[in-house]
Amino acid sequence: MSTDAGRTPLDLLGRLSSDEQTLAPGLRLVESYTMQGMLKLLWHGDPSAEDVVLLCPGGMGGFLGPAHGLYLHIGRELARSGMGVIGVDYRRPDKLDLSLLDVAATADWAMRQGARRFVCVGHSFGGAVAVQAGTTLRGFCAGVLTLATQSAGCEVAELLGDTPLLLVHGERDEVLSPNDSAMVRDIAGHGDLMIYPNAGHGLNEVHLEVRKLLLDWIPARFAEFRMRDA
Repeated sequence: MSTDAGRTPLDLLGRLSSDEQTLAPGLRLVESYTMQGMLKLLWHGDPSAEDVVLLCPGGMGGFLGPAHGLYLHIGRELARSGMGVIGVDYRRPDKLDLSLLDVAATADWAMRQGARRFVCVGHSFGGAVAVQAGTTLRGFCAGVLTLATQSAGCEVAELLGDTPLLLVHGERDEVLSPNDSAMVRDIAGHGDLMIYPNAGHGLNEVHLEVRKLLLDWIPARFAEFRMRDA
């Protein structure tokens, strides 16, 4: 993965230094210091895993995700199945371009260690990051999944091509309307839209259903991608 100028996203990140801590078996905290802040990664599973899930948080950043800690839960579960799962805590969660670079640099880093396929997951603001990351990683992206996404920043969704797309939204979302997800699907020209009638922006009311959905959908997309390339 390289830019027109021949510099990779990891090069563009401009790391001054990095620090890694093992928090538990199969769980690392990676902190990279840059001139524009610190990028934190919570890396579940084997660092050399070929199938890697990139978890993009909302505008407040962090590792928890929506739906009562969804990102931590699926990170643990998918890592047990041999996947790598990386929670990305952006340097500047209010800046879409920098957040995209953070995710692209994370993918670049993972590829240098063995990653070959990615699924991008994003909540709220992170939905736009995940969509843009999916277009950036096109050719390596097995799927994009958004949770209560905003439509701003998703104007490039058409560039996903035939990358599988799933959009999840709560009908009672008090922050972003389900119409935002519908608009992203329309821009992409394809995708499955799942609306939960009694759920709000955080999808807490349906956290068990959303967990099962992701734990089924993500491995299926990786399996399809591997079969396509076989």
